[in-house]
Amino acid sequence: MASMSSLKMISSLKLPHSTSLSPLQTQNKLDSTSLFHSFPTKTLKFSPTLVSTSRRSTNHTSTTAFFFNNQKQHQDSQKPEKVQELFVYEINERDRGSPAFLKLSQKEVNSLGDLVPFSNKLYSGNLEKRLGITAGLCVLIQHVPEKKGDRYEAIYSFYFGDYGHISVQGAYLTYQDTYLAVTGGSGIFEGVSGQVKLQQLVFPFKLFYTFYLKGIPDLPDELLGNPVQPSPTVEPSPAAKAAQPHACITNFTN
Repeated sequence: MASMSSLKMISSLKLPHSTSLSPLQTQNKLDSTSLFHSFPTKTLKFSPTLVSTSRRSTNHTSTTAFFFNNQKQHQDSQKPEKVQELFVYEINERDRGSPAFLKLSQKEVNSLGDLVPFSNKLYSGNLEKRLGITAGLCVLIQHVPEKKGDRYEAIYSFYFGDYGHISVQGAYLTYQDTYLAVTGGSGIFEGVSGQVKLQQLVFPFKLFYTFYLKGIPDLPDELLGNPVQPSPTVEPSPAAKAAQPHACITNFTN
């Protein structure tokens, strides 16, 4: 093994620009070559997906760092591409103390900053099964007297018992249909994305939702079914309303 003084001399060696070398310089160059050839070498293989590089230079050395990130691309490629529709009714049966109007603006008319926490019951689109509840908060953004309604920013979730939940956020207009973003979920809805159409039937007691869901496996049959045509007069079946075992999902959220 070369001595420490030899290594120090080799590491600081600089070759002149001239092609003519003295005998001593020639011997140092050969020793340096022999030293580096004595170490084992390995061939490194890199993934072809390059994300970014970082380069740092000095007078005598240049270092380039490569960064790779294939994990997210791999996960995204595993998500189902198709869009699945899910229909649900949200019905306020006036038995949950919902909604609560918190007049933080302290004004007579609805005004910016007023809060409306709420929780209502969820039924399947065919109104044959009790699914769970909604739970969330609406923040009043603008009172729109010419349309006899209000604009809210809504943040809430739909709970489906053991199946998990879906979270949404976006504008809720009491005077027209709106779309909210699906921001995530749990259980069978983990990794979900998409949007949901909100149809106001009877404010604030009956709403109909059409979800357009992406990124999740096929939904179970008991959450599906042909929806009843939305109208202000729709009602859940007596069995679903009574939460009888055959007319509700397992461990539905109450």
